[in-house]
Formats: sequence, structure tokens, C-alpha cells
Amino acid sequence: MFYKVVKPEYPISLIKDDSVIAISGFNMSTTPEYLIIKLYEYYEKTGHPKNLFIISDTFPGAPGRGIDLVAKKMYENNDFKFVRGMLMPFLGWSPYLQKLTLENRIEIYSWSIGIVAYWFREVASGRPGLLSYIGLYTFMDPRYGGGALNKLAEERRTCRVDIISTKGLCISSACVGEEILLYQAPKPNVAFIRGTTADEIGNITMEKEGMYGTVLNIAQATKAQPNPGFVIAQVERIARFGSLNPTDVQVPGPLVDYIVISPPEYHYQTTNIQYDPRVCGRIIPPMEPEFIPDLFPKGGLDVKKVVARRVLLYFADLIMKLRRPIAVNLGIGIPDMVSRLAYEEGVSDFIYTTIESGPWGGIALSGVDFGVSIGPFAIIPMPDMFTNYEGGVVDAASLGFLQVDKEGNVNPSMLPNRINGPGGFPVIAAGVPRVFFAGLFTAGKRDIRVVDGRLEIVKDGEIVKFVDDVYRIVFSGRFAKKQKKDIYYVTERAVFRLVDDGLELIEYAPGVDIDRDIIGKMEFEPKISRNLRMMDRRLFIEGRMGIKEKLISYFRKVGKWID
Repeated sequence: MFYKVVKPEYPISLIKDDSVIAISGFNMSTTPEYLIIKLYEYYEKTGHPKNLFIISDTFPGAPGRGIDLVAKKMYENNDFKFVRGMLMPFLGWSPYLQKLTLENRIEIYSWSIGIVAYWFREVASGRPGLLSYIGLYTFMDPRYGGGALNKLAEERRTCRVDIISTKGLCISSACVGEEILLYQAPKPNVAFIRGTTADEIGNITMEKEGMYGTVLNIAQATKAQPNPGFVIAQVERIARFGSLNPTDVQVPGPLVDYIVISPPEYHYQTTNIQYDPRVCGRIIPPMEPEFIPDLFPKGGLDVKKVVARRVLLYFADLIMKLRRPIAVNLGIGIPDMVSRLAYEEGVSDFIYTTIESGPWGGIALSGVDFGVSIGPFAIIPMPDMFTNYEGGVVDAASLGFLQVDKEGNVNPSMLPNRINGPGGFPVIAAGVPRVFFAGLFTAGKRDIRVVDGRLEIVKDGEIVKFVDDVYRIVFSGRFAKKQKKDIYYVTERAVFRLVDDGLELIEYAPGVDIDRDIIGKMEFEPKISRNLRMMDRRLFIEGRMGIKEKLISYFRKVGKWID
């Protein structure tokens, strides 16, 4: 039997200069942190391998860990020979990678998570790249930058996006128009992946992981022709060959060349959680707030909760319209509060939440731990989850926003001094049939209170978020209108919808002055709906809103509820 368990230095010593390395990781989940650290230590010691190009399905790290730690050392040592460039869907948890990007030290590209995850599958299948309508009329469109985040990327075009004419072809009913994008990047010849257990021939299981990510597809893309490479897997432990249940194996042994056992400190489930059985489905806790108080922080009704509540009411309306439970995606920030509210309101049986990384159901964790859920009822590979978004399989999504412009375009995460990358946003926003963008109306220091069933703006934020033109288009209002999607922009003081000639104000909060507090804090003037109405006062009052009772009453009325 070929024994594949080795110390990390041996397979790392086999990596040649100029290699393309694919690394799994959604923040710290499925991130082979030990391999990343050992790779850079080997470079510091020997000067090799150098001039590497790194591709990840999301972002393998967190502030001060993983890729961010490597970027920090590169920056502080003023040594940029180790890595020449990266394709990274998300940079938000890496302040030093953002510095390298903004200062043009290495070439940086950013495509949506779903695009890169699919791209690994296409490369593994021997295809030249990925065809998708996702990204048209956004910063990933070559007419608007092609996903290049700095000048080095614009000049070298190691990763490129091209427009392909589809005139006369019927590619997809979702593809509106006569164009589609072809995404191409260099094929990886080395892979760093992560699992929980490996047996002696390299079969990998992931029973303690909170997601499967793109681990299998990264291994396949690396092993594919032409020029097959080698795969190094980081695991917690080794099992005897034949002792693993075949249905638990996520990566078959023939796809794995070397196995490295990681110290516990480099093998966390999430950034802040080394191991929680509720994350990987070992334990499904009772989902009532009293049984999981750590997920329901105490506090009164604030403006963020008002926004999340309004989204939840929209979901309730959609449930009644479709006469069935709905499947939704919730993004990071205010949107991920909606899953908690669904449990607080007792309507979680009507709303099946998903996270882009693969979990279904449960309560999504936030911040640097985003990507896993407490108590999910299913977990699927990340590319399969993005199929649900790009194909419009789920019913609706709620996503955050940083800027919205007069055309309805949305920028969720990028400014001249802050390049977070798009994450999963472009695929979800462009693919899902109904999108509720959720955020606060202004940014900056503010004092906005919920008082006696109304909004009280003591001090407004000084930064305008509804602008003439967004800094980077990550969601295209033009494309959404072509697809005839239902698009809403939900804030604490106003709700807009996307119409043919821009944004239309359809709701305002009790206590606000429309001219002073809404139109006066925008760089453009929205249309005003003929049916303009005040936001539901229940949003601004403590206590449950009675959504569960309304839904049960409705389904009894239509004969679809069994007591």
C-alpha cells in the first residue's frame, strides 16, 4: 500500500517556481491554514517556490490568518517575489491583501464565488473556461474592467473575461440578449485542500466541517489534463484503509497525492470556532431562542432590525402569493438577521434559508464566521448551491448594499480605498427572481432611534448611499429590467422598487419628512409612487408582529393547513 501521509515540507519542496496553486477556503472554513503557513515559511527559508499565482474559491483566511498573514509578511518585508498574482472572489477579511491590491504590488482579479466555483468544474472537465450571463454590464464585464482590480491586472490579463455572441443560439431562457461572458484563468497544477479525516490511501471525509465548499472540484481541476498536477490535503486525523464509510468520502483517494496532519490550532471550523457539533450537523439543537441564547443577543428594537423585519414581511407576502413555503438566500449583514427573526416570529417552517457556501436552514453566523449555520438540515457542495441561485431555483434573496444609483445599480462592497471584492453577490443578485436589497439609508456616524412606533432621526449619517453613479457596478439594474425581475431597496426610512425609468419610492417610515429625510439625502430624485404609503407601524413596535398567525389563517382559508 502506498502511504501518503507526509510532513508538509516534502510536498511543498516539489512545488516549482511559476506554479498556479488552487486553495480551498470560505473564510477559515475548509481553509488549509497549516499548508499556507508552511508554504510561506519554506519560501522564507529557501527563496522558492516563487512567482506563484493563487486561485481560491472564496478567500482562505481571516484578519491575521491564512492568506492575510502571508500578505502581511510580504507587505512588511517589501518582498513581492513570492506571489505574482491572485484570483480571489473576496478580499474583505484581508486588510493586507487589499493594501497589495491598492498599491499595485501584485496583480489581483476578482470574480463572483459562484463563477470561480463553476470554473473549477469546467477546467476539471477539460473545457476552456466558463460561459455565463452573470457579470454582464457589471465590473466583471470586459467593457467595465473584466474583474481586474488594479493596473497590473489590467495590463497582464492573466485572468480574462471575453464577450461571446450568442446571436441565433438558444443557450438559456435566463440569458436575455445576444451576449454571454467567457471566463478564463490558468489551470492549477497544485492544490491545497482540507478535510477532517483521511485514510491511508487518501480518501477524505469532511464530517467535522461546516461546509463542503469546492474541495472536490479543486482537486479534480488540478488533476485534469493537460499537465495534471498534484493535490495536498490537510486533515485532522488518519484512519485505517477500509474503515471509512464510502458514502462519507468527499474526495476519493486517487485524487489525493499527499496528506498532512494539521495541529489543532490551524484547523478551525470557522475563524472563532475550533469545533461546534451544531455547525456540522452532529447535533441539531432545538431552534427556539431560549435553547440557543448565544444566537439571539439581547437588545431593544433598533433600525437594523426594522429593515430585517420589513424583508421578513415581504417574504410572508411571497409565501401567501405562491401558496407554499419559500426558499431564500440571505447575505451577510442585515440580511442574515432575517433568519433569526424568522425563528423569533415562529415562521421558520415557512422559510427555508440558504447560505451560498452550502448550508440549508438553521441560523447563519455573522461576520468572519459567516458561511456556516447553527443547526442546518442539509449541506451541499458550494457549486451546487450556486446552481440554485444562477438558475433562479430559489424564490428570493436579501442582500446588503453600500451604494445604489439612479439606474438601480448596486455596489455592495467597493470604494476607492476599500476593495472587498464581490463575494457571492453577483450570481445571487443576477440569478434569483426577486431580490430585496437591505441596508441603512445613510452611512457614517448617526443617531437614529425607534421611538413609540415611529423613526426619530436625531443625527443623520453624513455619507450619502443613494448616489448618481455607483463606484463599481456589481448588480446591474439594466440587466435586471431586461430579465423582468422584482427588485426592491429596503431601508429603515424608505422602500424603493426598480421600475423602467429608475427607482420609485413606494413606502416611507412614520416620523420622517419625505423631502428632508429621504429625497434631501439622495444625489438623485426618485419617482414617487401614486400609491405611496407609510411603512407598517408594526415594524417600529417591540414584540412579535403576528406573522405566524396571519400565515396559518391564510393557509387554513385556502385549505392547505393541517392542524
